[in-house]
Amino acid sequence: MSTPNASTGHDAARHEWPLWEVFVRPKAGLDHKHCGSLHAPDAAMAIQLAREVYARRQEGISLWVVPSSQITASDPGDKDIYFDPMEDKVYRHPTFYTLPESVNHM
Repeated sequence: MSTPNASTGHDAARHEWPLWEVFVRPKAGLDHKHCGSLHAPDAAMAIQLAREVYARRQEGISLWVVPSSQITASDPGDKDIYFDPMEDKVYRHPTFYTLPESVNHM
């Protein structure tokens, strides 16, 4: 009779920590940006490891960690369904407006 071995694929998957996605906000007013992934047993440890791996040189002011299993994403093959219909709504683009010169950054 054999005993379970952590080096086999099935048992290794059972003992592996969950995967977390890490997002860093570089400074106030900016968006959080995805910077990588890491394995950790829980959220508190994921934050600590994210700090050590992705923010050890004070690159940011805020960290988010999200379990990868909780992220739902669209399929890149469905790009047309989600993004192309927007192009037929020209009223969403400010091309029909005359902006005053004081608003030159738009």
